[in-house]
Amino acid sequence: MENINPNANAAEYFNNISNPVHKQYLALRMFFVEGHSAEHVAAKFGYTTGTVYSLVRDFKLKIANGGEDPFFKENKAGRKKLDQEDEIKTLVVAYRKKYLSVPEIKALLDAQQINISERSITSLLTNEGFARLPRRENSVRNNIGADNRPGLCTADRSETLCHKPEKFSSQLTGLLLFLPIIKNYGIDGLIRNSEYPKTTVINRVSAILSVLALKLSDTERYSMDDIWCMDRGMGLFAGLNVLPKAAWYSSYSSGITRGMNISFQHDLRSVWHKHGLLSDTVNLDFTAIPYWGDDDPFENNWSGKRSKALASIQAVLAQDPESGILCYGDTTIRHNNERNVVMEFLDFYHADASEPIVKYLVFDSKFTTYHNLSILDNQGIKFITIQRRSKNLSAKINAIPKPNWKGVRVPRDNGKSRIVTVCEDKSSLPGYDNEIRQVFIAGNNKSEPAILITNDFDITLQGLIRKYSQRWLVEKDISEQIHFFHLNRNSSGIVVKVDFDLVMTILAHNLFRLFVKDIDGYSHCESKTVFKKFILNAGEVEINNHDIVVTLKKKRTLPLTLDFLAGFPDFSYPWLGNKKLIFKSANFS
Repeated sequence: MENINPNANAAEYFNNISNPVHKQYLALRMFFVEGHSAEHVAAKFGYTTGTVYSLVRDFKLKIANGGEDPFFKENKAGRKKLDQEDEIKTLVVAYRKKYLSVPEIKALLDAQQINISERSITSLLTNEGFARLPRRENSVRNNIGADNRPGLCTADRSETLCHKPEKFSSQLTGLLLFLPIIKNYGIDGLIRNSEYPKTTVINRVSAILSVLALKLSDTERYSMDDIWCMDRGMGLFAGLNVLPKAAWYSSYSSGITRGMNISFQHDLRSVWHKHGLLSDTVNLDFTAIPYWGDDDPFENNWSGKRSKALASIQAVLAQDPESGILCYGDTTIRHNNERNVVMEFLDFYHADASEPIVKYLVFDSKFTTYHNLSILDNQGIKFITIQRRSKNLSAKINAIPKPNWKGVRVPRDNGKSRIVTVCEDKSSLPGYDNEIRQVFIAGNNKSEPAILITNDFDITLQGLIRKYSQRWLVEKDISEQIHFFHLNRNSSGIVVKVDFDLVMTILAHNLFRLFVKDIDGYSHCESKTVFKKFILNAGEVEINNHDIVVTLKKKRTLPLTLDFLAGFPDFSYPWLGNKKLIFKSANFS
Protein backbone atom coordinates (compact mmCIF):
# COMPACT_ATOMS: atom_id res chain seq x y z
CA MET A 1 0.00 0.00 0.00
CA GLU A 2 1.35 3.41 -0.96
CA ASN A 3 2.00 6.03 1.68
CA ILE A 4 -0.08 9.24 1.85
CA ASN A 5 1.62 12.40 0.59
CA PRO A 6 2.11 14.50 3.74
CA ASN A 7 2.00 17.75 1.67
CA ALA A 8 -1.44 17.01 0.20
CA ASN A 9 -4.58 18.55 1.71
CA ALA A 10 -7.70 16.59 2.63
CA ALA A 11 -9.55 17.39 -0.65
CA GLU A 12 -6.65 16.07 -2.77
CA TYR A 13 -6.94 12.71 -0.99
CA PHE A 14 -10.37 12.21 -2.62
CA ASN A 15 -9.63 13.92 -5.98
CA ASN A 16 -6.10 12.71 -6.79
CA ILE A 17 -6.49 8.98 -6.46
CA SER A 18 -3.33 6.87 -6.82
CA ASN A 19 -4.29 3.76 -4.88
CA PRO A 20 -5.67 1.16 -7.39
CA VAL A 21 -8.06 -0.40 -4.87
CA HIS A 22 -9.45 3.03 -3.99
CA LYS A 23 -9.83 3.78 -7.69
CA GLN A 24 -11.73 0.52 -8.27
CA TYR A 25 -14.10 1.34 -5.41
CA LEU A 26 -14.95 4.79 -6.80
CA ALA A 27 -15.37 3.41 -10.35
CA LEU A 28 -17.80 0.74 -9.21
CA ARG A 29 -19.72 3.25 -7.07
CA MET A 30 -20.12 5.55 -10.10
CA PHE A 31 -21.37 2.61 -12.19
CA PHE A 32 -23.82 1.09 -9.68
CA VAL A 33 -24.93 4.02 -7.50
CA GLU A 34 -24.73 7.01 -9.83
CA GLY A 35 -25.85 5.00 -12.88
CA HIS A 36 -23.10 6.10 -15.31
CA SER A 37 -22.27 3.96 -18.31
CA ALA A 38 -19.19 1.83 -18.57
CA GLU A 39 -17.77 4.09 -21.27
CA HIS A 40 -18.14 7.16 -19.04
CA VAL A 41 -16.56 5.40 -16.04
CA ALA A 42 -13.67 4.18 -18.23
CA ALA A 43 -12.98 7.70 -19.49
CA LYS A 44 -13.18 9.16 -15.95
CA PHE A 45 -10.65 6.77 -14.36
CA GLY A 46 -8.45 5.86 -17.32
CA TYR A 47 -9.76 2.33 -17.81
CA THR A 48 -10.80 0.58 -21.02
CA THR A 49 -14.47 -0.34 -21.33
CA GLY A 50 -13.58 -4.05 -21.09
CA THR A 51 -11.73 -3.45 -17.81
CA VAL A 52 -14.80 -1.75 -16.32
CA TYR A 53 -17.01 -4.70 -17.31
CA SER A 54 -14.45 -7.10 -15.76
CA LEU A 55 -14.51 -5.12 -12.51
CA VAL A 56 -18.32 -5.20 -12.49
CA ARG A 57 -18.38 -8.97 -13.13
CA ASP A 58 -15.83 -9.78 -10.41
CA PHE A 59 -17.59 -7.53 -7.89
CA LYS A 60 -20.95 -9.22 -8.50
CA LEU A 61 -19.34 -12.65 -7.94
CA LYS A 62 -17.82 -11.52 -4.64
CA ILE A 63 -21.16 -10.17 -3.49
CA ALA A 64 -22.95 -13.39 -4.50
CA ASN A 65 -20.41 -15.61 -2.66
CA GLY A 66 -20.52 -13.57 0.55
CA GLY A 67 -17.57 -13.46 2.91
CA GLU A 68 -15.43 -10.50 3.86
CA ASP A 69 -15.93 -7.03 2.42
CA PRO A 70 -13.78 -6.73 -0.76
CA PHE A 71 -12.69 -3.16 0.03
CA PHE A 72 -13.01 -2.46 3.75
CA LYS A 73 -11.89 -4.57 6.72
CA GLU A 74 -13.43 -4.27 10.16
CA ASN A 75 -11.11 -3.11 12.95
CA LYS A 76 -11.53 -5.64 15.77
CA ALA A 77 -11.25 -4.48 19.37
CA GLY A 78 -8.46 -5.76 21.59
CA ARG A 79 -4.76 -6.30 21.33
CA LYS A 80 -3.45 -7.22 17.88
CA LYS A 81 -2.01 -10.72 17.61
CA LEU A 82 1.62 -11.16 16.70
CA ASP A 83 2.25 -12.02 13.12
CA GLN A 84 2.65 -15.82 12.91
CA GLU A 85 6.10 -15.56 11.40
CA ASP A 86 7.21 -13.22 14.17
CA GLU A 87 5.75 -15.54 16.81
CA ILE A 88 7.55 -18.55 15.36
CA LYS A 89 10.77 -16.58 15.17
CA THR A 90 10.39 -15.58 18.81
CA LEU A 91 9.88 -19.21 19.86
CA VAL A 92 12.78 -20.55 17.79
CA VAL A 93 15.20 -17.92 19.10
CA ALA A 94 14.04 -18.54 22.68
CA TYR A 95 14.60 -22.29 22.30
CA ARG A 96 18.08 -21.84 20.83
CA LYS A 97 19.03 -19.53 23.70
CA LYS A 98 18.15 -22.48 25.96
CA TYR A 99 20.75 -24.60 24.12
CA LEU A 100 18.28 -26.76 22.19
CA SER A 101 19.21 -28.29 18.84
CA VAL A 102 17.23 -27.89 15.62
CA PRO A 103 15.58 -31.37 15.88
CA GLU A 104 14.65 -30.65 19.51
CA ILE A 105 13.14 -27.30 18.51
CA LYS A 106 11.25 -29.02 15.69
CA ALA A 107 9.77 -31.61 18.10
CA LEU A 108 8.64 -28.92 20.54
CA LEU A 109 7.02 -26.84 17.79
CA ASP A 110 5.23 -29.93 16.48
CA ALA A 111 3.79 -30.45 19.96
CA GLN A 112 2.28 -26.96 19.70
CA GLN A 113 0.80 -27.67 16.25
CA ILE A 114 3.29 -25.31 14.58
CA ASN A 115 4.27 -26.77 11.22
CA ILE A 116 7.77 -25.74 10.15
CA SER A 117 10.58 -27.78 8.64
CA GLU A 118 14.03 -28.28 10.14
CA ARG A 119 15.53 -26.55 7.11
CA SER A 120 13.41 -23.45 7.77
CA ILE A 121 14.42 -23.47 11.45
CA THR A 122 18.09 -23.71 10.45
CA SER A 123 17.69 -20.84 7.97
CA LEU A 124 15.91 -18.70 10.55
CA LEU A 125 18.63 -19.29 13.15
CA THR A 126 21.35 -18.51 10.59
CA ASN A 127 19.64 -15.24 9.68
CA GLU A 128 19.47 -14.38 13.38
CA GLY A 129 23.22 -14.91 13.72
CA PHE A 130 23.25 -18.24 15.62
CA ALA A 131 26.07 -20.66 14.90
CA ARG A 132 25.61 -24.42 14.78
CA LEU A 133 25.60 -26.09 18.20
CA PRO A 134 28.73 -28.09 19.07
CA ARG A 135 28.33 -31.80 19.73
CA ARG A 136 26.93 -32.25 23.23
CA GLU A 137 27.60 -35.05 25.70
CA ASN A 138 24.67 -37.20 26.79
CA SER A 139 24.93 -35.79 30.30
CA VAL A 140 24.40 -32.29 28.90
CA ARG A 141 21.36 -33.39 26.91
CA ASN A 142 19.83 -35.18 29.90
CA ASN A 143 20.23 -32.12 32.11
CA ILE A 144 18.04 -29.95 29.88
CA GLY A 145 15.15 -29.52 32.27
CA ALA A 146 12.82 -26.99 33.79
CA ASP A 147 15.17 -24.04 33.40
CA ASN A 148 15.45 -24.64 29.66
CA ARG A 149 11.83 -24.24 28.69
CA PRO A 150 10.79 -20.78 27.47
CA GLY A 151 7.69 -19.32 29.06
CA LEU A 152 5.86 -19.37 25.72
CA CYS A 153 5.93 -23.19 25.69
CA THR A 154 3.07 -25.02 27.39
CA ALA A 155 2.25 -28.70 26.89
CA ASP A 156 -1.25 -29.76 25.96
CA ARG A 157 -3.43 -31.63 28.41
CA SER A 158 -2.80 -35.34 28.08
CA GLU A 159 -5.68 -37.17 26.40
CA THR A 160 -6.37 -40.19 24.21
CA LEU A 161 -5.00 -39.73 20.70
CA CYS A 162 -7.72 -38.88 18.17
CA HIS A 163 -5.79 -40.80 15.45
CA LYS A 164 -6.54 -38.24 12.75
CA PRO A 165 -3.99 -38.02 9.90
CA GLU A 166 -1.05 -35.85 10.94
CA LYS A 167 2.72 -35.70 10.84
CA PHE A 168 5.17 -34.70 13.57
CA SER A 169 8.76 -35.12 14.74
CA SER A 170 10.04 -36.80 17.88
CA GLN A 171 13.40 -36.89 19.63
CA LEU A 172 12.73 -40.40 20.95
CA THR A 173 11.03 -42.17 18.06
CA GLY A 174 13.09 -45.25 18.94
CA LEU A 175 10.86 -45.77 21.98
CA LEU A 176 8.19 -47.08 19.57
CA LEU A 177 10.47 -50.05 18.77
CA PHE A 178 9.30 -51.70 22.00
CA LEU A 179 5.65 -51.81 20.88
CA PRO A 180 6.00 -54.94 18.67
CA ILE A 181 7.64 -56.74 21.62
CA ILE A 182 4.85 -55.68 23.98
CA LYS A 183 2.25 -56.88 21.49
CA ASN A 184 4.07 -60.12 20.62
CA TYR A 185 4.30 -61.24 24.25
CA GLY A 186 0.74 -60.14 25.01
CA ILE A 187 1.83 -57.66 27.69
CA ASP A 188 -0.82 -55.18 26.56
CA GLY A 189 -3.46 -57.83 27.25
CA LEU A 190 -2.03 -58.45 30.74
CA ILE A 191 -2.23 -54.73 31.46
CA ARG A 192 -5.77 -54.49 30.11
CA ASN A 193 -6.94 -57.37 32.32
CA SER A 194 -4.94 -56.34 35.39
CA GLU A 195 -6.26 -54.77 38.55
CA TYR A 196 -4.36 -51.53 38.01
CA PRO A 197 -6.58 -48.43 38.13
CA LYS A 198 -7.71 -46.33 35.18
CA THR A 199 -8.90 -42.73 35.04
CA THR A 200 -11.78 -41.02 33.29
CA VAL A 201 -9.39 -39.57 30.71
CA ILE A 202 -6.60 -42.19 30.43
CA ASN A 203 -7.43 -45.89 30.13
CA ARG A 204 -5.52 -48.64 31.95
CA VAL A 205 -3.20 -49.58 29.06
CA SER A 206 -2.26 -45.97 28.33
CA ALA A 207 -1.69 -45.30 32.03
CA ILE A 208 0.76 -48.17 32.55
CA LEU A 209 2.50 -47.48 29.23
CA SER A 210 2.92 -43.84 30.30
CA VAL A 211 4.85 -44.98 33.36
CA LEU A 212 6.78 -47.54 31.32
CA ALA A 213 7.72 -44.87 28.75
CA LEU A 214 9.70 -42.96 31.36
CA LYS A 215 11.47 -46.12 32.53
CA LEU A 216 12.44 -47.12 28.98
CA SER A 217 13.64 -43.64 28.04
CA ASP A 218 16.26 -43.14 30.76
CA THR A 219 14.27 -40.39 32.49
CA GLU A 220 16.23 -39.64 35.64
CA ARG A 221 13.76 -37.42 37.50
CA TYR A 222 10.01 -37.59 37.05
CA SER A 223 9.70 -34.01 38.31
CA MET A 224 11.64 -32.69 35.30
CA ASP A 225 8.73 -33.08 32.89
CA ASP A 226 9.27 -29.93 30.85
CA ILE A 227 10.90 -31.72 27.94
CA TRP A 228 9.50 -35.25 27.80
CA CYS A 229 5.89 -34.15 28.27
CA MET A 230 6.22 -32.16 25.01
CA ASP A 231 7.47 -35.06 22.89
CA ARG A 232 4.65 -36.38 20.70
CA GLY A 233 6.50 -39.65 20.02
CA MET A 234 6.60 -40.55 23.71
CA GLY A 235 2.90 -39.75 23.95
CA LEU A 236 2.18 -41.95 20.93
CA PHE A 237 3.89 -44.89 22.69
CA ALA A 238 1.07 -44.79 25.26
CA GLY A 239 -1.68 -43.91 22.77
CA LEU A 240 -1.84 -40.30 23.99
CA ASN A 241 -1.20 -36.93 22.40
CA VAL A 242 1.50 -36.26 25.03
CA LEU A 243 2.50 -37.98 28.26
CA PRO A 244 0.88 -36.71 31.48
CA LYS A 245 2.58 -34.21 33.77
CA ALA A 246 4.60 -35.37 36.80
CA ALA A 247 1.74 -34.71 39.23
CA TRP A 248 -0.41 -37.28 37.43
CA TYR A 249 2.12 -40.07 38.13
CA SER A 250 2.03 -39.33 41.85
CA SER A 251 -1.77 -39.27 41.87
CA TYR A 252 -2.03 -42.48 39.83
CA SER A 253 0.40 -44.53 41.92
CA SER A 254 -1.37 -43.54 45.14
CA GLY A 255 -4.21 -45.92 44.24
CA ILE A 256 -1.98 -48.95 43.61
CA THR A 257 -1.69 -51.69 46.24
CA ARG A 258 0.85 -54.45 46.83
CA GLY A 259 -1.81 -56.99 45.82
CA MET A 260 -2.10 -55.39 42.37
CA ASN A 261 1.67 -55.59 41.90
CA ILE A 262 1.84 -59.24 43.00
CA SER A 263 -1.01 -60.20 40.68
CA PHE A 264 0.65 -58.45 37.73
CA GLN A 265 3.98 -60.15 38.48
CA HIS A 266 2.20 -63.53 38.50
CA ASP A 267 0.78 -62.80 35.05
CA LEU A 268 4.17 -61.67 33.74
CA ARG A 269 5.88 -64.80 35.08
CA SER A 270 3.34 -66.95 33.24
CA VAL A 271 4.22 -65.13 30.01
CA TRP A 272 7.96 -65.60 30.51
CA HIS A 273 7.41 -69.30 31.27
CA LYS A 274 5.12 -69.76 28.25
CA HIS A 275 7.85 -68.42 25.93
CA GLY A 276 10.58 -70.60 27.45
CA LEU A 277 12.42 -67.74 29.14
CA LEU A 278 12.55 -69.33 32.60
CA SER A 279 14.75 -72.28 33.53
CA ASP A 280 14.64 -74.42 36.68
CA THR A 281 17.18 -72.16 38.44
CA VAL A 282 16.62 -68.78 40.11
CA ASN A 283 19.20 -66.34 41.48
CA LEU A 284 18.12 -64.28 44.49
CA ASP A 285 19.69 -61.18 45.98
CA PHE A 286 18.88 -58.16 48.14
CA THR A 287 19.28 -54.51 47.18
CA ALA A 288 18.82 -51.35 49.25
CA ILE A 289 16.79 -48.51 47.72
CA PRO A 290 17.95 -45.36 49.57
CA TYR A 291 15.38 -42.91 50.87
CA TRP A 292 16.42 -39.26 51.12
CA GLY A 293 13.46 -37.87 53.07
CA ASP A 294 12.49 -38.28 56.71
CA ASP A 295 14.05 -41.62 57.70
CA ASP A 296 11.91 -42.28 60.81
CA PRO A 297 9.84 -45.15 59.30
CA PHE A 298 12.84 -46.72 57.52
CA GLU A 299 15.53 -49.13 58.68
CA ASN A 300 19.23 -48.98 57.96
CA ASN A 301 20.32 -51.42 55.24
CA TRP A 302 23.69 -52.04 53.65
CA SER A 303 24.09 -50.27 50.30
CA GLY A 304 26.75 -51.81 48.07
CA LYS A 305 26.58 -48.73 45.83
CA ARG A 306 27.76 -46.47 48.67
CA SER A 307 29.57 -49.10 50.80
CA LYS A 308 27.72 -48.13 53.94
CA ALA A 309 24.44 -48.66 55.75
CA LEU A 310 21.80 -45.97 55.29
CA ALA A 311 18.07 -45.37 55.70
CA SER A 312 16.54 -47.33 52.86
CA ILE A 313 13.92 -49.74 51.63
CA GLN A 314 15.14 -53.33 51.45
CA ALA A 315 14.14 -55.05 48.22
CA VAL A 316 14.72 -58.49 46.72
CA LEU A 317 15.09 -59.42 43.06
CA ALA A 318 14.85 -62.87 41.45
CA GLN A 319 16.49 -63.54 38.11
CA ASP A 320 16.74 -66.40 35.67
CA PRO A 321 20.48 -66.98 35.03
CA GLU A 322 20.00 -68.25 31.48
CA SER A 323 17.83 -65.49 29.96
CA GLY A 324 18.55 -62.65 32.38
CA ILE A 325 14.79 -62.16 32.88
CA LEU A 326 13.79 -60.76 36.29
CA CYS A 327 10.77 -62.72 37.49
CA TYR A 328 10.09 -61.31 40.96
CA GLY A 329 10.57 -58.22 43.09
CA ASP A 330 9.45 -57.17 46.56
CA THR A 331 10.04 -53.98 48.55
CA THR A 332 8.12 -54.91 51.71
CA ILE A 333 11.08 -56.56 53.45
CA ARG A 334 11.98 -55.67 57.04
CA HIS A 335 14.78 -56.90 59.27
CA ASN A 336 12.43 -59.21 61.18
CA ASN A 337 11.36 -61.13 58.06
CA GLU A 338 14.28 -60.90 55.62
CA ARG A 339 15.54 -64.40 56.49
CA ASN A 340 12.18 -65.84 55.37
CA VAL A 341 12.12 -64.07 52.00
CA VAL A 342 13.20 -67.28 50.26
CA MET A 343 10.04 -69.02 51.55
CA GLU A 344 7.85 -66.10 50.46
CA PHE A 345 9.41 -66.27 47.02
CA LEU A 346 8.65 -69.99 46.75
CA ASP A 347 5.04 -69.32 47.74
CA PHE A 348 4.87 -66.77 44.92
CA TYR A 349 6.60 -69.01 42.40
CA HIS A 350 4.52 -72.10 43.19
CA ALA A 351 1.17 -70.32 43.42
CA ASP A 352 0.17 -71.82 40.06
CA ALA A 353 0.39 -75.59 40.46
CA SER A 354 0.02 -76.11 36.69
CA GLU A 355 3.48 -74.64 36.03
CA PRO A 356 6.80 -76.38 36.80
CA ILE A 357 8.33 -75.59 40.17
CA VAL A 358 11.78 -74.12 40.68
CA LYS A 359 14.42 -76.79 41.31
CA TYR A 360 17.52 -74.72 42.07
CA LEU A 361 18.05 -71.62 44.20
CA VAL A 362 21.30 -69.67 44.26
CA PHE A 363 21.82 -66.88 46.80
CA ASP A 364 24.28 -65.14 49.14
CA SER A 365 25.38 -66.36 52.55
CA LYS A 366 23.22 -63.94 54.57
CA PHE A 367 20.08 -64.49 52.50
CA THR A 368 18.52 -67.07 54.82
CA THR A 369 19.21 -69.33 57.82
CA TYR A 370 20.56 -72.88 58.06
CA HIS A 371 17.16 -73.96 59.39
CA ASN A 372 15.49 -72.69 56.20
CA LEU A 373 18.13 -74.50 54.15
CA SER A 374 17.00 -77.70 55.86
CA ILE A 375 13.37 -76.93 54.89
CA LEU A 376 14.45 -76.43 51.27
CA ASP A 377 16.30 -79.76 51.35
CA ASN A 378 13.23 -81.56 52.71
CA GLN A 379 11.12 -80.05 49.91
CA GLY A 380 13.52 -81.43 47.30
CA ILE A 381 14.84 -78.01 46.24
CA LYS A 382 18.55 -77.81 45.49
CA PHE A 383 20.48 -74.75 46.60
CA ILE A 384 23.95 -73.25 46.34
CA THR A 385 25.17 -70.54 48.66
CA ILE A 386 28.26 -69.20 50.40
CA GLN A 387 29.07 -70.49 53.89
CA ARG A 388 29.87 -67.88 56.49
CA ARG A 389 33.51 -67.95 57.50
CA SER A 390 34.62 -68.74 61.07
CA LYS A 391 37.93 -69.34 62.85
CA ASN A 392 37.37 -73.08 62.98
CA LEU A 393 36.48 -73.17 59.28
CA SER A 394 39.57 -71.17 58.34
CA ALA A 395 41.70 -73.54 60.39
CA LYS A 396 40.10 -76.52 58.62
CA ILE A 397 40.93 -75.04 55.20
CA ASN A 398 44.54 -74.32 56.18
CA ALA A 399 44.93 -77.91 57.34
CA ILE A 400 43.92 -79.43 53.98
CA PRO A 401 46.95 -81.20 52.43
CA LYS A 402 48.11 -79.78 49.11
CA PRO A 403 47.59 -83.09 47.22
CA ASN A 404 43.85 -82.83 48.02
CA TRP A 405 43.54 -79.63 45.95
CA LYS A 406 42.93 -80.04 42.22
CA GLY A 407 42.46 -77.80 39.22
CA VAL A 408 39.07 -77.51 37.55
CA ARG A 409 38.54 -75.82 34.20
CA VAL A 410 35.40 -73.64 34.24
CA PRO A 411 34.10 -72.42 30.85
CA ARG A 412 32.93 -68.84 30.39
CA ASP A 413 30.18 -67.39 28.21
CA ASN A 414 32.74 -65.84 25.84
CA GLY A 415 34.08 -69.28 24.89
CA LYS A 416 37.18 -69.00 27.02
CA SER A 417 37.80 -70.87 30.26
CA ARG A 418 39.53 -70.43 33.59
CA ILE A 419 41.28 -72.97 35.82
CA VAL A 420 40.50 -72.68 39.53
CA THR A 421 41.91 -74.73 42.41
CA VAL A 422 39.25 -76.52 44.45
CA CYS A 423 38.80 -79.06 47.21
CA GLU A 424 35.57 -80.55 48.53
CA ASP A 425 34.37 -82.18 51.73
CA LYS A 426 31.21 -83.10 53.63
CA SER A 427 30.15 -81.36 56.80
CA SER A 428 27.25 -80.61 59.11
CA LEU A 429 25.64 -77.28 59.96
CA PRO A 430 23.79 -76.13 63.10
CA GLY A 431 20.07 -76.30 62.42
CA TYR A 432 20.57 -78.34 59.23
CA ASP A 433 19.31 -81.94 59.44
CA ASN A 434 21.49 -83.70 56.87
CA GLU A 435 25.04 -83.60 55.64
CA ILE A 436 26.09 -80.70 53.44
CA ARG A 437 28.58 -80.64 50.58
CA GLN A 438 31.41 -78.14 51.07
CA VAL A 439 33.51 -76.87 48.16
CA PHE A 440 36.56 -74.69 48.81
CA ILE A 441 37.66 -72.51 45.87
CA ALA A 442 41.12 -70.97 46.06
CA GLY A 443 41.50 -67.49 44.62
CA ASN A 444 44.97 -67.92 43.01
CA ASN A 445 46.64 -67.10 46.33
CA LYS A 446 45.24 -63.56 46.17
CA SER A 447 42.50 -63.99 48.78
CA GLU A 448 41.11 -66.52 51.19
CA PRO A 449 39.28 -69.42 49.52
CA ALA A 450 35.55 -69.03 48.92
CA ILE A 451 33.35 -71.68 50.55
CA LEU A 452 30.37 -72.98 48.62
CA ILE A 453 27.81 -75.24 50.28
CA THR A 454 25.11 -77.20 48.50
CA ASN A 455 22.76 -80.12 48.98
CA ASP A 456 23.43 -81.29 45.43
CA PHE A 457 25.91 -84.17 45.60
CA ASP A 458 25.44 -85.16 41.95
CA ILE A 459 26.49 -81.98 40.14
CA THR A 460 30.11 -81.84 38.98
CA LEU A 461 32.52 -79.36 40.50
CA GLN A 462 32.73 -77.61 37.16
CA GLY A 463 28.94 -77.32 36.92
CA LEU A 464 28.62 -76.20 40.53
CA ILE A 465 31.16 -73.39 40.21
CA ARG A 466 29.68 -72.24 36.90
CA LYS A 467 26.13 -72.23 38.30
CA TYR A 468 27.13 -70.11 41.28
CA SER A 469 29.20 -67.73 39.14
CA GLN A 470 26.03 -66.94 37.19
CA ARG A 471 24.61 -65.47 40.41
CA TRP A 472 26.88 -62.50 39.84
CA LEU A 473 24.61 -61.64 36.91
CA VAL A 474 21.82 -60.64 39.26
CA GLU A 475 24.27 -58.37 41.11
CA LYS A 476 25.15 -56.84 37.77
CA ASP A 477 21.46 -56.33 36.96
CA ILE A 478 20.85 -54.76 40.37
CA SER A 479 23.63 -52.30 39.63
CA GLU A 480 21.94 -51.62 36.30
CA GLN A 481 18.61 -50.91 37.99
CA ILE A 482 20.37 -48.28 40.09
CA HIS A 483 22.34 -46.64 37.27
CA PHE A 484 20.10 -46.79 34.19
CA PHE A 485 16.59 -47.22 35.57
CA HIS A 486 17.35 -44.86 38.50
CA LEU A 487 15.87 -47.21 41.08
CA ASN A 488 17.65 -45.35 43.88
CA ARG A 489 16.29 -41.92 42.90
CA ASN A 490 12.53 -42.06 42.53
CA SER A 491 12.00 -43.11 46.14
CA SER A 492 13.36 -39.81 47.42
CA GLY A 493 10.02 -38.05 47.07
CA ILE A 494 6.32 -38.77 46.73
CA VAL A 495 6.51 -39.24 42.98
CA VAL A 496 5.54 -42.91 42.77
CA LYS A 497 5.15 -45.77 45.21
CA VAL A 498 8.44 -47.65 45.36
CA ASP A 499 6.90 -51.12 45.03
CA PHE A 500 5.06 -50.05 41.86
CA ASP A 501 8.22 -48.37 40.59
CA LEU A 502 10.14 -51.62 41.12
CA VAL A 503 7.57 -53.63 39.14
CA MET A 504 7.79 -51.15 36.25
CA THR A 505 11.59 -51.28 36.49
CA ILE A 506 11.50 -55.09 36.23
CA LEU A 507 9.22 -54.92 33.19
CA ALA A 508 11.42 -52.29 31.52
CA HIS A 509 14.55 -54.37 32.19
CA ASN A 510 12.93 -57.46 30.67
CA LEU A 511 11.83 -55.54 27.56
CA PHE A 512 15.45 -54.52 26.98
CA ARG A 513 16.53 -58.17 27.40
CA LEU A 514 13.90 -59.28 24.88
CA PHE A 515 14.93 -56.56 22.44
CA VAL A 516 18.51 -57.82 22.06
CA LYS A 517 17.87 -61.50 22.82
CA ASP A 518 18.18 -62.52 19.17
CA ILE A 519 20.47 -59.73 17.89
CA ASP A 520 23.89 -61.30 17.41
CA GLY A 521 26.68 -59.51 19.21
CA TYR A 522 24.43 -57.46 21.48
CA SER A 523 22.61 -60.01 23.65
CA HIS A 524 25.14 -59.48 26.46
CA CYS A 525 24.91 -55.67 26.45
CA GLU A 526 23.53 -53.73 29.39
CA SER A 527 20.31 -51.76 29.00
CA LYS A 528 22.23 -48.48 28.98
CA THR A 529 24.27 -49.63 25.99
CA VAL A 530 21.19 -50.95 24.18
CA PHE A 531 19.43 -47.64 24.75
CA LYS A 532 22.29 -45.62 23.26
CA LYS A 533 22.88 -47.91 20.30
CA PHE A 534 19.28 -48.70 19.31
CA ILE A 535 16.58 -46.74 21.15
CA LEU A 536 18.06 -43.24 21.33
CA ASN A 537 17.04 -42.17 17.84
CA ALA A 538 14.95 -39.30 16.49
CA GLY A 539 12.68 -39.33 13.48
CA GLU A 540 9.30 -38.47 12.03
CA VAL A 541 5.89 -40.03 12.60
CA GLU A 542 3.11 -39.90 10.03
CA ILE A 543 -0.35 -41.07 11.14
CA ASN A 544 -2.48 -42.22 8.20
CA ASN A 545 -5.97 -43.69 8.02
CA HIS A 546 -4.83 -47.32 8.35
CA ASP A 547 -1.22 -47.25 9.56
CA ILE A 548 1.44 -45.23 11.33
CA VAL A 549 4.71 -44.76 9.46
CA VAL A 550 7.73 -44.28 11.72
CA THR A 551 10.77 -42.94 9.85
CA LEU A 552 13.93 -43.42 11.93
CA LYS A 553 17.07 -41.42 11.28
CA LYS A 554 20.02 -43.31 9.89
CA LYS A 555 22.09 -45.05 12.55
CA ARG A 556 24.79 -47.72 12.40
CA THR A 557 22.59 -50.28 14.15
CA LEU A 558 19.38 -49.39 12.28
CA PRO A 559 19.72 -52.24 9.71
CA LEU A 560 19.93 -54.73 12.60
CA THR A 561 16.85 -53.14 14.15
CA LEU A 562 14.82 -53.35 10.95
CA ASP A 563 15.85 -56.99 10.45
CA PHE A 564 14.78 -57.72 14.03
CA LEU A 565 11.37 -56.04 13.49
CA ALA A 566 10.83 -58.01 10.28
CA GLY A 567 10.39 -61.13 12.41
CA PHE A 568 7.17 -59.81 13.99
CA PRO A 569 3.72 -60.12 12.40
CA ASP A 570 1.86 -56.99 11.20
CA PHE A 571 0.19 -56.26 14.51
CA SER A 572 -2.71 -53.85 14.94
CA TYR A 573 -2.51 -51.84 18.15
CA PRO A 574 -5.85 -51.15 19.89
CA TRP A 575 -4.48 -48.19 21.88
CA LEU A 576 -3.29 -46.69 18.54
CA GLY A 577 -6.71 -46.85 16.89
CA ASN A 578 -6.10 -50.43 15.63
CA LYS A 579 -3.54 -49.05 13.18
CA LYS A 580 -0.40 -50.90 12.09
CA LEU A 581 3.14 -49.67 12.70
CA ILE A 582 5.50 -49.42 9.75
CA PHE A 583 9.17 -48.73 10.53
CA LYS A 584 11.54 -47.51 7.84
CA SER A 585 14.88 -45.76 7.51
CA ALA A 586 15.18 -42.10 6.60
CA ASN A 587 17.53 -40.89 3.89
CA PHE A 588 19.12 -38.48 6.35
CA SER A 589 20.95 -38.79 9.67
